[in-house]
Amino acid sequence: MFRDIARFLEQATVDKIRLGRTELMVGRVGFGCLPIQRIRFEEAERLLRRAVDGGVTFFDTARGYTDSEEKLGRALAGVRDEVIIATKLSGRDRKTLSDQLDASLEKLRTDHVDVLQLHNPPGVADPEDPDSAYAAARAAKEQGKARFVGITNHRLDVALAAAQSGLFDAVQFPLSAISHANDLHLIDVCRAGDLGVIAMKALCGGLITHVPAAFAFLRQFGSLVPIWGIQREEELDQFLMLEADPPPLDDAMRAAIDRDRRELAGDYCRGCGYCLPCPADIPIPVAARMKFLLRRSPSERWLTDEWQEKMARIENCQDCGVCHDRCPYGLHPPDILNKMYEDYRAFLAEWR
Repeated sequence: MFRDIARFLEQATVDKIRLGRTELMVGRVGFGCLPIQRIRFEEAERLLRRAVDGGVTFFDTARGYTDSEEKLGRALAGVRDEVIIATKLSGRDRKTLSDQLDASLEKLRTDHVDVLQLHNPPGVADPEDPDSAYAAARAAKEQGKARFVGITNHRLDVALAAAQSGLFDAVQFPLSAISHANDLHLIDVCRAGDLGVIAMKALCGGLITHVPAAFAFLRQFGSLVPIWGIQREEELDQFLMLEADPPPLDDAMRAAIDRDRRELAGDYCRGCGYCLPCPADIPIPVAARMKFLLRRSPSERWLTDEWQEKMARIENCQDCGVCHDRCPYGLHPPDILNKMYEDYRAFLAEWR
């Protein structure tokens, strides 16, 4: 294992795999660009260029990730021909999606995206509908604004239907070391249709903390590209180091995965954020996972006066049903929030 990171980056290589029938050859370490919303432009540019220098070629962003596309465009405009850019658009009709794509291309400083993804639609659109978002994506492909069309989803039934529809070149879905066998079956379905598979939430929104085990588990699927949410240089370096010397999926790794599966079994919040905004201003994606965050990350950060006030907002929940209706996993967040708040207060009392 390299100790000198600068020297390592000069020598680093990232294996490439074929992203299904797109024939795109992409690095097996994908860069998830949601977290770069949280850092300054200069930091993002330095981090993204460091990733390119380390051999990363696949970058996944979204129109809805505030300034993520703009940061990506600023950092990678000079090496556009060396990288693969995928973005997600949430428009549900032809005009909206077309307008979103034009805005994305401007922010990304490019005339095309490599993979245009329909972002978490409620179902697979009718391909014969001329006013659908899919029609706009297909037109973008014909116009050269998008090389390939994909879809993202948090619902397995929609992802499977999309994979079997023949309409898409790639499918993005939450896949991790603790995924249920039914979810992992999606990989086989996509392989049968020669579709690219992009794994989001590979660390379950930060709940999985044994990164080598998570990395080793997903790396066994040769047709899958995980997108790791990266915000700091040390996070990027860790993935590059793992790629340089991939850990085996041995008994010790499987034991770590089994522990995570036991602790995170059942209905847990993935932190996708589709429940927001909350009428009571409860930070649901964090609050609904607080029990795990307190025990899987430095707890002090969650025990500040600021977070005590945010968690106390759970008392204002009216069970209005908005978050439940929006949750792609069919969870009932108020029940989860009440349990998390009870645990939080007990933890806080002991900590004090």
